[in-house]
Amino acid sequence: MSLLVVGSMAFDSIKSPFGAVEKVIGGSATYFSLAASYFAPVRLVSVVGKDFPAGVIDMLAARSIDTSGLRIAEGETFRWKGYYEYDLNTAHTLETELNVFKDFAPVLPDSFRDSPYVFLGNIDPRLQMDILRQVRKPRLVALDTMNYWIGNSPGPLREVIGKVDIVVFNEGEIREISGEYNLVKAARVVMGWGPGRVVIKRGEYGVLHISDGTMFAAPAYPLETIFDPTGAGDSFAGGFMGYLASRAGTELSDMDYRLATMYGSAIASFTVEAFSTERLQGLSNGDITERVESFRALTEFQV
Repeated sequence: MSLLVVGSMAFDSIKSPFGAVEKVIGGSATYFSLAASYFAPVRLVSVVGKDFPAGVIDMLAARSIDTSGLRIAEGETFRWKGYYEYDLNTAHTLETELNVFKDFAPVLPDSFRDSPYVFLGNIDPRLQMDILRQVRKPRLVALDTMNYWIGNSPGPLREVIGKVDIVVFNEGEIREISGEYNLVKAARVVMGWGPGRVVIKRGEYGVLHISDGTMFAAPAYPLETIFDPTGAGDSFAGGFMGYLASRAGTELSDMDYRLATMYGSAIASFTVEAFSTERLQGLSNGDITERVESFRALTEFQV
């Protein structure tokens, strides 16, 4: 079934210890959509400027990504410039130019309002709440956020968190919003506000997935080649939600959520192997299956 994503599309300029690129395609919704499209049809809602390449939009549309919710506005596309040191878990921002994204006020096409699976990307929590009001009876809703909204819009963020099923954080974000350093305790605090599940992205240390009464930890895949961690978290979320959407028609089990975590981790491990979305654009289903099997071999043992 279709998976709705609302988030940013951008131009990124990135420097890491392994190279540098200027004005490449980025944005949370871009990474998420490409990752999710390997599992389920995607409905994309975002905004770009007149300077955004038509060829990229065509590429997305060719991958079972419905771009009819993408608005092309007068002005320039959102831009981000940053760098990484050898600690690839931390991005250092040099410049952020919101441009047309500053006035982003998403209105869903009517055909998108019946989307059964919804992912609210990292945008103003007031906009996330507005999207929820526009969607008719979604089956599963997940939300992403960041430190900026935790610090500047804690009330609206708490409100929208209380309306969703799954929240995705990194370690710093969940510690800040919960006031708890211990990740398990922090997840329990957030779940007390309403969500049934919390997914914590831990960079090179993997993912911790906590629900009522269960915990599941997925390692990060040990790679020999890493160029750029930008978009890895969004790619994880796309693979995670895409896999769950592919299970439409069944009652989701704890094993489905565990497998979704592994598929999301597999997709994210490809993203970091190249700058921008380059690696995500050229995967095959065989590549993904092989990487998931490698994860299985990495963690399998018998007593």
